[in-house]
Formats: sequence, structure tokens, C-alpha cells
Amino acid sequence: MATRQIKMPVKESSEPEAEEVLSQRKRPERGRFLLQVDRQTKGSYTTSEAAQAAALVIKKNFPIVHVSVYDTVDNSSALVEAPAAAS
Repeated sequence: MATRQIKMPVKESSEPEAEEVLSQRKRPERGRFLLQVDRQTKGSYTTSEAAQAAALVIKKNFPIVHVSVYDTVDNSSALVEAPAAAS
């Protein structure tokens, strides 16, 4: 039986390079403050105010879940409480 040659398509160099795909080996850059919902990390922020604001939005929408902001430098965690409802 004769062997067959397969020709591969030629890539054009004018295409923009694809962004790096993040995998388990290369983790995304993390900010100092981690937003945790029920002890699972959902996001990272560079400032405490941004993390607190995101945590407050989640806590307002879902008051039962445990929402906290973890500081990776100080190794401390701050629990976010739901604001008191105005009557």
C-alpha cells in the first residue's frame, strides 16, 4: 500500500497573536484582597474598598451566604455583614 502525504494549511503571519491561555500551570495574577463566598475564592482585588464593595453587593442579594474578604499579606479575614434594613 502506498503512503499518503498530508498537507497542512499554512498560517498567515498577518493574524494577531492569540492571548495567553491560562491553565492550571500558569495562574492568573492575584490581587492582595480575595473575595470569599462560603470559603470559596470568587475574585481578587487590589484594594480593600473594591473587595468590600463587591462583597456587600453579594451579601445584599444573598444574605444567608458567608461572605468575607481575605487579606493575603496580613493573613487576616474580615466577615461582611448585611446592612440593617431601614423600617
